[in-house]
Amino acid sequence: MFTGAKYITQGIKNKVPAFLQNILWYMIETMEVGQKDYLQVFQLECVCENGNQKQRIVHSQEQPPFQKEYIICAKKIVIEKIYVIDDDIHCTMLCADEY
Repeated sequence: MFTGAKYITQGIKNKVPAFLQNILWYMIETMEVGQKDYLQVFQLECVCENGNQKQRIVHSQEQPPFQKEYIICAKKIVIEKIYVIDDDIHCTMLCADEY
């Protein structure tokens, strides 16, 4: 899964910096799970650590259950729920409100 051509929607293009898009694709690619669900979910939030704002990313899938949290430094903090869907031909990254 997630080996087909990769696409992003206009919402992703407008709201999510390219470096963060690449990190999300990489997180899917390097998942340590027996099987990847066709639907990957990313919850992006802002957290404060020692007075500094950082990007929190919670990556999850439904079947088989998987969840992993990351906190990274970022110049622009994005607050968004993102889906990545694999239909066996295309992999599409979109904002939840575009679903």
